[in-house]
Amino acid sequence: MRFLRELFQHNASTFFSLLLLAGLPLVGDSVLTWVLHTHSHWLHQPGAVHMLIYFAVVAVAMAFSLTHTTVVTLITGFYFGWPGFGGLVLSYILAAMVGYLIATSLDHGKMLSFLQRFPKAEAVMEELRKQSWQLVLLTRISPVLPFAMITFILAVVNVPRQQFLAASVLGMLPRTLFFYWLGTKANDVFALLSNPDTGTAGKLLVIGLLAGSALGLYWLFNRALQRALKKG
Repeated sequence: MRFLRELFQHNASTFFSLLLLAGLPLVGDSVLTWVLHTHSHWLHQPGAVHMLIYFAVVAVAMAFSLTHTTVVTLITGFYFGWPGFGGLVLSYILAAMVGYLIATSLDHGKMLSFLQRFPKAEAVMEELRKQSWQLVLLTRISPVLPFAMITFILAVVNVPRQQFLAASVLGMLPRTLFFYWLGTKANDVFALLSNPDTGTAGKLLVIGLLAGSALGLYWLFNRALQRALKKG
């Protein structure tokens, strides 16, 4: 209990930022849907300049947790089709990079400095950092873990930047490809956003990704804990 109490006391700003990142997409999705409803003509037959502006805006929105990545994927697939998929992937990379830099600048290493006071917790974090690739990959394949919040957490625990970016893109590809395809097949983007009917195959994919992420993370954390205890 002392560990948890001091953890919250010494890292209040970090936890407040995490709460914001978890809640903001709920508001941002509503605003984005309203903007599309009133200005959908902006995205009909867009030129190169309009596409660049769009992808820059959605990258910033995802980095600051102003909208869910799934919503952006569905909208991009609907309006741009497969020619826009590369732009979406680049937006993911930019959003992840911006979020990583923001998190490190806000935290200033406070979380890691605090953990140094608790050798067992620090040892577990060190073991997890040694498995950064698997850690990032497993958090990204989950369709329910918020993009910006996970970016913030991974940056705070000092996951290496290159591994973070590469594993982030690879981990998000399965669900991104599926929801992008769903967007390209839709007839009405607003009906799609309010009720994205994924069908049986889609439901099985989501369940599979959730199960794989949860079981993989449990195995990863358990192994890190066992190794840390063995060294201690």
